[in-house]
Amino acid sequence: MLKIANTLTGKKEPFRPARARRVGMYVCGVTVYDRCHLGHARSAVVFDVIRRYLEYKKYRVRYVKNFTDVDDKIIARAAKENRPWTEIVERYIAAYGEDMGRLGVRAADREPRATEHIPEMIRLIRRLIRKDFAYAVDGDVYYRVEKFKGYGRLSKRKADELLAGLPAGQAGARVEPDERKKNPLDFALWKAAKPGEPSWESPWGPGRPGWHIECSAMSMKLLGNSFDIHGGGMDLIFPHHENEIAQSEGATGKRFARYWVHNGFVNVNQEKMSKSLGNFFTIQEIFEKSVWPEAVTAEVLRYFLVATHYRSPIDFSDEALKAAKAGLDNFYTMFQKLEEPTATASGPLDRKLRAALKAFPKRFEAAMDDDFNTSEAVSEMQQLRAAVNAVLARGISRSSAQAVMELFRKYGAVLGLFQLDPESWKMKGEKIYLELHDEIALGVSEKARVKVVLSDEKVNALVAERLEARRQKDWARADEIRKELAAAGIILEDRPDGTTRVRR
Repeated sequence: MLKIANTLTGKKEPFRPARARRVGMYVCGVTVYDRCHLGHARSAVVFDVIRRYLEYKKYRVRYVKNFTDVDDKIIARAAKENRPWTEIVERYIAAYGEDMGRLGVRAADREPRATEHIPEMIRLIRRLIRKDFAYAVDGDVYYRVEKFKGYGRLSKRKADELLAGLPAGQAGARVEPDERKKNPLDFALWKAAKPGEPSWESPWGPGRPGWHIECSAMSMKLLGNSFDIHGGGMDLIFPHHENEIAQSEGATGKRFARYWVHNGFVNVNQEKMSKSLGNFFTIQEIFEKSVWPEAVTAEVLRYFLVATHYRSPIDFSDEALKAAKAGLDNFYTMFQKLEEPTATASGPLDRKLRAALKAFPKRFEAAMDDDFNTSEAVSEMQQLRAAVNAVLARGISRSSAQAVMELFRKYGAVLGLFQLDPESWKMKGEKIYLELHDEIALGVSEKARVKVVLSDEKVNALVAERLEARRQKDWARADEIRKELAAAGIILEDRPDGTTRVRR
């Protein structure tokens, strides 16, 4: 039986959805003001795999993942670029779709935008006010935290601990100060309009919703007042998910989500990868911009991510990507041999192999039933690969070879792996690797047929300027400098530890 680690209870619990063979799952999506980074990729892949495994187990899954398309960060980005906020939203929703497509992440069944559900949010806020869970002040509306007796049970923190905030540097500690609040922990459900910002009419005057209310309103509209799985990164436990529980259960009096599932962080030098810390790599950069030790494809990145259990932290490095590529190479080398089997093997060897193939599904399911333990599932695949290679050394019948290939493709699909034919795997990797190096090495000089020569002093100055641009998150200027250096045959390699290596 499938068991899931429930953040709310702190225990692994048997999975029993509210409706037999049907699962409602809501996962908090991205705020669309910039490209997604590897931390977003991990969350996307984790819940993509969870969805795939539930479907493998014959559940009918209704998967909802939202876009936050109105937010302070979006407004700030629009002001910085002097563009309409709606243009920023459309650009980065399109970029999200591009990134997820590259990762092999299937679109959710519904991908609602916050601005599409303002009426539902207003109705939910009015309901909370009527039940005395919320109060209005000068056009703003706040949730009355002390009214909800279970506040803090998801994050396992008491009120005084929540007021003190989370440990220094840990994401999620966002308790906004406001002297008008009746309790410092009270959080905004509705924000009064400010000059130049997008706004909507409401009973409290023009304004826009707070961050937390959107997920409650959208999930309850699309999945009902109670549903099965609510997911996201660990940084969302407090305050976002804590606040979702308070406002949703305060309004309905019903259990909001049955299972709370949170994936661990991606770390660089033992620190969580995040935009706020400036130590992140976007999905676009990983696939296109940077020169890694091996060609990075969707399966390489997915293999890197699923080789660690979803709740554990994962360290990103060149070495980790290289190891993921090598691990996949081992599988695809075996697949290539299976496509050219010798027909000399018979009886005993094939019978032994068939026994291993017959045992594998139960071993795979035992791993995945243990809180979606993809790490153990990959280990089972590696052990089966070793058994197959032992048979291949002596020869394998065509029927057995076909059975092996079908098994790896079937169970690999649950993880988003092993879906290429061996020749395509080899050629795709080489093609991406060559295109990546050609793009950076030739840059604009090849296109313009102009040879640019830069002195060492100029190169050093440009590298220093680019590092500062990256620290200031001026990605446009950083890209301009990279292209300028590429035109002179200077290749930059950004390393996960934050350094930049220069190659001529």
